[in-house]
Amino acid sequence: MVEEAAVLRIAGLAAVPGLVHGFSTAALGSMRGPGPGRSPITPERRALAEALGLDAGRLTAARAVHGATVARVDAPGTVAGTCDALVTDRPGQPLLATFADCWPALLFDQDRRALALVHAGWRGTAAGVVAGAVAALRREYGCRPQDLVVGLGPGICRRCYEVGEDVAARFDGVCLQPSTTGRFLLDLAAANRAQLEGAGVPADQIHEHGACTRESPELASHRRCPDGRRFACMAAIV
Repeated sequence: MVEEAAVLRIAGLAAVPGLVHGFSTAALGSMRGPGPGRSPITPERRALAEALGLDAGRLTAARAVHGATVARVDAPGTVAGTCDALVTDRPGQPLLATFADCWPALLFDQDRRALALVHAGWRGTAAGVVAGAVAALRREYGCRPQDLVVGLGPGICRRCYEVGEDVAARFDGVCLQPSTTGRFLLDLAAANRAQLEGAGVPADQIHEHGACTRESPELASHRRCPDGRRFACMAAIV
């Protein structure tokens, strides 16, 4: 049996009716995928699904490429190729993406019963992936941005995310501050929050987990330990 502490949740989403979500920790092992052409269901991913009361056999996983492509999920048990966001309106259809400093985002419309799961690294954020997810929910299911409840994180925090001028040039000054090394500290949470608000999601409906992956040993972090390990976000409509 999986201990409750092995799965993290965003407090602002935990009590939302119709939504189940969770983030795996090191106690469940690495959630990295098995590779192209193989089932997305690893023992670690199965354990996470069981901890959330979901059917691992219906799992659909995103194969993130650090872009802004959104894929619609209508059938269970698949791997969505080359995309960084998944949307569905199918109850009991678990969505999964993996992370190691990039930011997870969950977008849920309780009335229209539609869900998006987003993988937002700096490239995806710069390309507008969370705004693309808002647009996909509107296009595919008639969702209105003002009806969405959103969860962000865990992800690498601004204090820990130092980037060069080439990356900084893709973002505005609201999300950046100079570092002591002459480089820049990038706030991906702020960048994605601004993008969501710009797409029409009310600020008070955006909730953050608050943990920094680099500062949290129970979460995989490429900046802290580039060993290929990943944690997962899994979510479903119930």
